Amino acid sequence: MPQAGSLCSPAMTTIDRAVVLAAGRGTRMRELTAEIPKPMIEVRGKPVLQHIIEGLRDAGIPEVLIVVGYHADAVQRFFDNGSRHNIAIQYATQTRQDGTGRVVDLARDFVQDRPFLLSYGDILVDPVNYKRIADLAEEVEAIVSVTRGEDVSKGGAVCVNDRMELLDLREKPRPGELTSPWYNAGLYAFRPIIFDFTAKLKRSPRGEYELTDAIRDLAQSGKKVKALELTGEWADVRDPEILARLNSKL
Repeated sequence: MPQAGSLCSPAMTTIDRAVVLAAGRGTRMRELTAEIPKPMIEVRGKPVLQHIIEGLRDAGIPEVLIVVGYHADAVQRFFDNGSRHNIAIQYATQTRQDGTGRVVDLARDFVQDRPFLLSYGDILVDPVNYKRIADLAEEVEAIVSVTRGEDVSKGGAVCVNDRMELLDLREKPRPGELTSPWYNAGLYAFRPIIFDFTAKLKRSPRGEYELTDAIRDLAQSGKKVKALELTGEWADVRDPEILARLNSKL
């Protein structure tokens, strides 16, 4: 994963706030998350969450809300108010693990009426993508990042038209439910209208409130939602095998 650069001349973007979801334990990591949440696992010498925070900072985003939950103290001790990383950090706490759709609601007061980026806390991307998605966001109501070559049954299947406008989005689809080469890459941009749709969510067959359901409903309501294919290296740090592969590339 490319290293974060200097803050001396940060890129400017029309989005000035980001939200990072870092509340989960990550049970597939087994003993690695006994004392820390999954986003604090180290990849190439630093926590996954630090890679994300530095990438957002270097994209010109000055304020971040980290949503914490499991072992929140480990995150807050490491990042504090963000001054050590030249970025302003606030925190919100997820008290019930009931899905990404409900977690996003915790960001309402933080983003207010502004557009914002949102990243899952276990997703590593080439940092140039933060600015790419922020720049495109001013044209639409939401952006969903996508990548190719992943098993959509382990994440989200994204269906688009030839203009990369989102038609459908399914979280961990069952065999035959939705066929697509595009995999939800876990980095988004939203306008505050997304909260109108997360507020109406019902539990999915998995028993959770899914952010992806809200995005699909937003697109199918007639609002413009686009997909953006990420460039460079991408990784969902979801299990020890992927972690070992990433750390073997030092």
